[in-house]
Parts: sequence; structure tokens; C-alpha cells
Amino acid sequence: MAGFQGIRWAPAQICYDLTTRSTCVEGVDGKVHAVSRSVHYGLFLAFEGIRFQARLVDGALAFTFLNLHLNAERFRRSMMFNLSSARHHLVPSADELKALFVHFLSLPENRAHLLEMAASGQQGYLRPFTVDQDRSIGVTFPQLPAIRIVAAGYDDYMGEPFRGVVIPGLVRAMGCNGTGNLKLGTNYLMSVKAVQQAQRILPEASSALFLDDHPYDPIGGRKITEWDSSGAMIALRDGTVVRIPDSPLILPSITVRGLTALLQRRGTPVEERDMTYGELLDRVRAREVVTIISVGTAGVLNRCSSLHLYDGETVEAVMEADPTHRSWSLLGEVKEEYKALFSHRIAPAEGMVLEEFPALDL
Repeated sequence: MAGFQGIRWAPAQICYDLTTRSTCVEGVDGKVHAVSRSVHYGLFLAFEGIRFQARLVDGALAFTFLNLHLNAERFRRSMMFNLSSARHHLVPSADELKALFVHFLSLPENRAHLLEMAASGQQGYLRPFTVDQDRSIGVTFPQLPAIRIVAAGYDDYMGEPFRGVVIPGLVRAMGCNGTGNLKLGTNYLMSVKAVQQAQRILPEASSALFLDDHPYDPIGGRKITEWDSSGAMIALRDGTVVRIPDSPLILPSITVRGLTALLQRRGTPVEERDMTYGELLDRVRAREVVTIISVGTAGVLNRCSSLHLYDGETVEAVMEADPTHRSWSLLGEVKEEYKALFSHRIAPAEGMVLEEFPALDL
């Protein structure tokens, strides 16, 4: 299953109270009340995953982000889903969230950790999340909503090449509920269950590929949606890369958007369209698929070496990746190019917003 390698957490976290707009600093092991709606029911349990790079610029600590405004807006949407409409005004603006993130990274308690990250070039992962700090398990909207923020440096995530299985019998989210395009804790139990099912088909599997929210429809017409904890893109033998479009079932991926811009700058055609299980099956049988890509904040881009197309009863076909095809190596190059953006070794492509913030003097 997907996981971090070489992860080291910064020693401090921030707690930001939405009702009072006050901030406090706690250790990374700061506790949440046992009688919290967030703990018992998942209410106001939303989060974000944000990639950053700690750098030394003329000897001073600074932090680089790519398309941070998109992370901030996605986080805002997740928070609003968890609050009554009368309390939407409590949700910070995108600019306020960005300022809060920089404030957290600038904490004196975290400075030594971030300086080590800057010296080593280690990748950074910022995790803001929300909890209801009210001591209650009443099934109501949260009364004391708060944002907490932690951060880590890490070496790798998931790794490649990996093996996966299509799991048609489980649904990650329901489009009519409006949760599939939000980062909510309630979405991820199904991801873990799906990987467990995948490993019953293929013990070496580390990821499951979901279909849409129509499990009783004929499988051939059902659409590919996402991997268990990441987005999906499909590299075809003709050089085209298919990008699954955003929808109520698809988390709008900041990384997918960035990779699309880099691929297009290289002249690679990217088609934003749906692909059904039936089309994927036909293309796999015709050996038209080079690989299927897992795209996410931490791992950026990981290539699938084999995908078992399981219809719920039998494995109908197995996609075996072609590492000799130019697209395989191209994808590896684009992954490194994306990571290099954060250290300013290459220029961003059109539509990318690369921002660098100096550490605050707190």
C-alpha cells in the first residue's frame, strides 16, 4: 500500500481556532479530545496534502510552493462541506490560509528541522487538517471548528513500478453526495478496503483502481475514476496521455494539472476525457497501453508495471507496461522535472504559479 519512506515530522504543530481566530503552538503529538465529533463520526475531518520545498536563499530560509492557491481553495471547499451554511463565514480566505501555512513553517520550534530539510534537499509535505474541539459527540455540525497543521520531510512515497488491480465492487464515493471531489477522511476507508481486496487477487498489489459509482451497471460502460489514494492518467502507445476529467467523483488534482502543463510544453498530446473499463480492456488486449500512472502530491508520478483487469469474478486481462516505449522514460523525466520546479532549477510551464515565501521572523 502507498506510504511514506524516510519521513521525519517537524516537532511542532499549530492549532488555529476558527471561531476566535486565535493560534496556539503545540507539540506534534498534541491531543484531540476523545469525545470529539471528528473522532467518532468524521464530522469536520477534512485535510489537504501540500508539497513544498524548504530552501536557503542568500543564507535565509524560504519556502517554495506550486499552485498553492489551488490547495487553499480545495481545503476551503472541504471545510465548508463540513460546516452549516450559517458558519461558512468562519472559513479563512485562500490568502489567509496561505499566510497561516507560512506562519506555521516559520515557527522557531520547527526551524532546525526545516534548515536540515533545506540543506539536504529533502521533499516537504504540509498537512493541514480540521477537527471539532468541542467536547461532545452529539450528531450535529461542529461547534468549535479548528485547523491544525503539521509538516514532514520525506524521501519517497509509494515507489515504482507498482502493481494494481481494478476493483469494481467497491465505490470510493457517491457523486450525488458531493464528496468525491473533496479530501475528507470519510473517503479513505474504502481505499484501504479496496487495496485489501486487490491483494486477494494479486498478493503483490499495492494499489486498487476504482470505477464510477454505478456498481450495478454493466461493467464495460463504467468509467475509470481514481486509484485508491491518487489520481489516474493513462499513457497510450500512440504517445497520447489520457487525463481523467474532474467530476463529483474525482479529486481535482493540483499535481495532475502541473504534469499536464509540463507534458504539453514537451509537445505530448494530453486528452482530457473519460475512459470506460470496456475501452481500457480493449486497449490492453490490443497492447495499446504503455502504462497507467498514479498521480499525487507526495509521490508526484508513479508508473504501474502491471494492472489486473478484474470484473468481479475473473481477471479478464493483464496490462503489462512497456518500459522500452518512449512514453515510459518520458514520464520519468517529467516526474523529475516537476520536482525540480520546487528548487527553481527549471522554469514553470504556462498556467503554473510558483511562489516563494521567506520565513517570517517570529
